[in-house]
Amino acid sequence: MQVKISNTTLVSPSTPPFDQDHLLSLSHLDTDPNLHVTFRYLRTYLTTNTTTTNDPFHVISTALSAALVQYYPLAATLRRNHRDHRLELFCTAGQSVPLLHATVDCTLESLNYLDDNPDTQFLEQLVPDPDPEENLVNPCVLQVTVFKCGGYTLGAAIHHSLCDGLGGTLFFNAMAELARGASHVSVDPVWNRASLLGPRVPPRVEAPVHEFLSLEKGFSPYSQEIGPVLRECFHVSDECLDRFKSILFERSGLNFTTFEALGAFIWRAKVKASAIPGNEKVKFAYSINMRKQVKPPLPTGYWGNGCVAMYVQLSAKELVEKPIWETAELIKKSKNKATDEYVRSFIDFQDLHYGNGITAGKGVSGFTDWRHLGHSTVDFGWGGPVTVLPLSRNLLGSVEPCFFLPYSSVSVGRKDGFKVLVTLRESAMPAFREEFGPFGNPFSKHVFCQNHVLKMKL
Repeated sequence: MQVKISNTTLVSPSTPPFDQDHLLSLSHLDTDPNLHVTFRYLRTYLTTNTTTTNDPFHVISTALSAALVQYYPLAATLRRNHRDHRLELFCTAGQSVPLLHATVDCTLESLNYLDDNPDTQFLEQLVPDPDPEENLVNPCVLQVTVFKCGGYTLGAAIHHSLCDGLGGTLFFNAMAELARGASHVSVDPVWNRASLLGPRVPPRVEAPVHEFLSLEKGFSPYSQEIGPVLRECFHVSDECLDRFKSILFERSGLNFTTFEALGAFIWRAKVKASAIPGNEKVKFAYSINMRKQVKPPLPTGYWGNGCVAMYVQLSAKELVEKPIWETAELIKKSKNKATDEYVRSFIDFQDLHYGNGITAGKGVSGFTDWRHLGHSTVDFGWGGPVTVLPLSRNLLGSVEPCFFLPYSSVSVGRKDGFKVLVTLRESAMPAFREEFGPFGNPFSKHVFCQNHVLKMKL
């Protein structure tokens, strides 16, 4: 299947958003080196029954132009300042967001709405993939691909320093509201990044961020060579998950969330399958939304990065040999560190050591949960997306991330549970599939096997 790009339209704000060229400062969360990446993801929409004046490309390009009046930083240019080489935004008249218009000669139904382990090479054609330098010039690039059935996908490539997933959803919701006929967005975007999330004077680090972050100038986590990687989805049924958490409760007397329990299981399975030497340090990394935890809380319309990275660290030997419930408990306890002081110390640590190569080092496994991010609200007039997929490989200093994802809302026979998208070195995937056995093979019906459970160290 070949995606044909017919043209690229440079979409500018519908009315000039400012009078003079200016610079916008980013927060120290925005300029975290782990966020110097392009985040790419895809939304899939059903048949639109398009007309000449009401096709998805026209509707989205018009809505984008209107939204950029308030979200004009997405059309600006990222560059490094001369003081400390942090990223900042240069805003000048005439800037725009590239919007690619593409078509493909197949139906979404024939691809099961991109829900069941879709072909990676095909998916890559649906989302722009600017190189690092191009993504500084154009930190936001979008693509509308219309399918033979009239359905379409909206692919996005956004530099992570501009926003996180929640901030991006605010922007796309603004576009969607305007597409549906609103004269003004319901949530006005707020910038003020350097003042709301800037360093203290003088900066001080009083939370234990240094336990997981080190200084290693010249080290780039996303340049690690681990060989070819595979992306594969695994099915997790509600029945299986409930039984698993019930057994963990019997062992520990603790109630664990899905993220804590399944995250601990998958982390161990990945490390074991990858045959990481026992003495090497490995880290479970995830981000936690701090918008309401900081004092004062961030405004509702704040669309910058409002999450901080949290870590659990063990040696590979400890992880493999520990009961899973003990690892799940470490993940649970790590959430208690998510305080205003932790955020402020994280920011101040970035301020003090930015030029010294802040890193979480090697052996990081990034985890994120997309099941409750509100993607379904991004409705351009034909209903919300039926499938949402991330395409990024780089996350939280990890090159082998793991995403918890909802099933497509129209996927036949999959109303129970959710899917886990695992990126892993190709050499380790067969062993990981075996480790994942108690939960079932990818997208196959499975009844949780008590015999499997008894053999596992839970």
